[in-house]
Amino acid sequence: MLKNFTAAPHRVMFFAGALQTLLAMLWWLFELMTRYVFPAQMVAWPLFPTAVHSWLLLSGMLPFFIFGFLMTTFPRWMNGTEIPASRYVPAFVLMFIGALVFYAGLFFGRALIVVATLSMLAGWAAGLYALLRSLLDTPHPDKRHPLMLFIALCLGWIGLAGFLVWLLTDEQFYLQLFLRAGLWGFVLPVFATVAHRMIPFFTASGSSQSEIPRPFWPWWIMLAASIMHGVLELFHAPGWLWLCDIPLGLSSLYFSYLWGFRRSFRNALLAVLHVGFAWMGVAMLMYAAQSLWLFTHHGTGFIWGLAPLHALTIGCYATLMIGMGTRVTLGHSGLPFEIGTSIKLMFVGIQLTALVRILADMLPSHSVWLYIAATVLWLACFGPWVWRYLPAFWRPRADGQPG
Repeated sequence: MLKNFTAAPHRVMFFAGALQTLLAMLWWLFELMTRYVFPAQMVAWPLFPTAVHSWLLLSGMLPFFIFGFLMTTFPRWMNGTEIPASRYVPAFVLMFIGALVFYAGLFFGRALIVVATLSMLAGWAAGLYALLRSLLDTPHPDKRHPLMLFIALCLGWIGLAGFLVWLLTDEQFYLQLFLRAGLWGFVLPVFATVAHRMIPFFTASGSSQSEIPRPFWPWWIMLAASIMHGVLELFHAPGWLWLCDIPLGLSSLYFSYLWGFRRSFRNALLAVLHVGFAWMGVAMLMYAAQSLWLFTHHGTGFIWGLAPLHALTIGCYATLMIGMGTRVTLGHSGLPFEIGTSIKLMFVGIQLTALVRILADMLPSHSVWLYIAATVLWLACFGPWVWRYLPAFWRPRADGQPG
């Protein structure tokens, strides 16, 4: 079983990421329940809960899926040799230890959280080395997507290093660096780049169109605007975010139109990717509307709080993560690209989760119960996916092929 488990990078990384989709949100549900429903049982965590929540999702869940996907696709995009287990297994072990020790640190002290973050940084660095070797060792003439993804992962590592500095110094700037570098330097550029590289390919292969247009200029706008958004947030200028969020949102929606959003619904697995990507445009226009309100009202008045953020993180990232994860798991397990009714309902449930969490900020009088409802919906959606696909990561391929 161990040989099967370590036979491909997506197996080990997706295994850890799948567990984290449940563990991270089980902790968040526990925190919400003890804070709001049973306050007498509230736990005094070594870090404030939103910092824990951010670490678990930005550093403890998404990187596993991102590294698993990229370690599989990097060589294929550049016609190179596959990344050997001697490079991706150490990265997985160090990152997985970091994730587990982090949970221990929540109950046994901040020192363990420092150890966990160091272990995650070491594993992340090992993963970067594996991708860098693949990037340098292949002679492919077009490396724009791999190069931008590598840079984004480096920015994510820098952000996590900022979290470590915050743990050691309590300087709030470094916590904000972790959040802004993670969200706008790392995660959005990764998802925008993977979507730009893969959604036209999947759309062409799943439809009668031989080629889907994929201009590069809107993608460059999205990357630059994302970095600009992070810098503006880092230096507390929310009233100016519309300058970057409008072009980012419009570029994203332009791609949705160009790639055939409506036509994608003929294929359920393809539609998931299109719907997930469309959330990016919606979320960024929500950000822009909120920023324009602050700009025209001198930083005061009605705002939507974290509603745009959760439209992006749940609506876009979670949907794309599970859509890409399902495609890779099926394709590299020798299984047909077919999803049943239960998985289709799960994808619909993720959209409902995003809407409920957005409403939690728009309807503050009901926010507590909507927070809890969104968390329960998340677990109800991802639980069946983990139950169904987790065994595929240690079983041999159904078609008898290696990998």
